Amino acid sequence: MTSLTFEHYCHQIVAQTDLLRDQVGGADTGIPVPTCPGWDLGRLLRHVGGDHRWAEEIVRTRAVDPVLDDGVNDPQAYTGLDGSTLDGWLGEGAARLAATLRGTGPDVRVWTPADGSVVPQSAGFWARRMTHETVVHRADAAFAVGDGFTLEDGLAVDAVEEWLEFSTVAEAYEPGPGTPGLLGPGRSLRLDAPGAGQWFVDLTGDRPAWHAGAGRAAVVVRGPVTDLLLFLYRRPAPAVETRGDAALLELWLRRTGFWLEA
Repeated sequence: MTSLTFEHYCHQIVAQTDLLRDQVGGADTGIPVPTCPGWDLGRLLRHVGGDHRWAEEIVRTRAVDPVLDDGVNDPQAYTGLDGSTLDGWLGEGAARLAATLRGTGPDVRVWTPADGSVVPQSAGFWARRMTHETVVHRADAAFAVGDGFTLEDGLAVDAVEEWLEFSTVAEAYEPGPGTPGLLGPGRSLRLDAPGAGQWFVDLTGDRPAWHAGAGRAAVVVRGPVTDLLLFLYRRPAPAVETRGDAALLELWLRRTGFWLEA
């Protein structure tokens, strides 16, 4: 359960987008984004703006069924935008999404791609998801332009916990054709972020379970909380150290990151 408020998410969607816009101001949109293979900076920025518009449509229309996300994943979407036009378009999309979310409220039921038994099928989901979507892609932009990336601990902690919530849906752990199961005796992980938090992930039961706090684990991942977040998203995180069962850690990262590849 998140400790951040709905209003805080609405604010951060705009604030993180503004930081992103400042970060890439004047940069060549044709430069590659090393953390998103095959993408250039323009594609990354159009993806972020497309995500905001997709979520805004879902919330505004109170959609109860999936909404086409062509503007998010089609590499040709919004390709006519560049330079100052792209910058203004990003700002407009974030502001519109935040306004629609505020006008709707967190508890209104809408479609989400997430398992309703794990996260709420509500506008509040989109406020949180779009906040962290923007955060992670701001990091991608920082890597592309050679800039530093910083994030307040509260947002990083919440983003780590959002990942852990997604890690408990059936698609993240059940075996399937060519996909090994994740659960088993002795399987557990601990994430340590000194000064920010600890999380224990138990993979020994019928489904994954996690809680804030310590515990003896087969795998320990330790580092500053922002680096832990980047590590989960397979972004460069040189300050993160791991020890224990490396094969289990790799399997957990691959299985729990299924939704990034959809």
